[in-house]
Amino acid sequence: MNSLHLSNPWVRLAIAIITFVVFGVAWWLISPLFINQSVSESFPTLAPMATKTEAPAAASLAEPTSTPAAAATTEPTEESGEAMPEGAGLTLLYQGQFYDLAHHGEGTASIYSFDDGSRVLRFENFQVLNGPDLHVYLAVQDPVPNTVGQELVGYVDLGELKGNVGDQNYDIPEGVDLEEYPSVVIWCVPFRVPFSAAALSAAQ
Repeated sequence: MNSLHLSNPWVRLAIAIITFVVFGVAWWLISPLFINQSVSESFPTLAPMATKTEAPAAASLAEPTSTPAAAATTEPTEESGEAMPEGAGLTLLYQGQFYDLAHHGEGTASIYSFDDGSRVLRFENFQVLNGPDLHVYLAVQDPVPNTVGQELVGYVDLGELKGNVGDQNYDIPEGVDLEEYPSVVIWCVPFRVPFSAAALSAAQ
């Protein structure tokens, strides 16, 4: 009976499709653990011609592309990874160091404000284990609980992690009260796992 079923071309096609999907999902989940995605974004600046009538303040930050191919060909600027350049219209608001949760993480997380009120989160000397569908969250918890399979409550999603290695910038939406979010978390969405986090302290 089984041999008759397997001889049916539709059964063989269904098995082939299921096998392809299973292996595809497995590769998507596992392969990032062995592949580093590096980025090297320069220090955030306001777009020269941007105005409030042209775009929202948070969208006016100039963000270089963060694809792996672009990162390999983009040379870091002298400002990247250094202290805030003077006269750039930036004020350091919060800062903290990444610590380990489910995986090792290191680097500095800083939040700056522009003269126009827009704000940006910047990672410098950053590194964490890569993973599937990693996102950058602002979290209300401090410290962030090291749990697996439990949803994080009360977070703000700043978008997909651009790279697990290197300097990078993330716009903070207008209206977010930073005093309510003392932590930055690298969060794995499919498995609901906090990879690494940084506790943010107000700048002195």
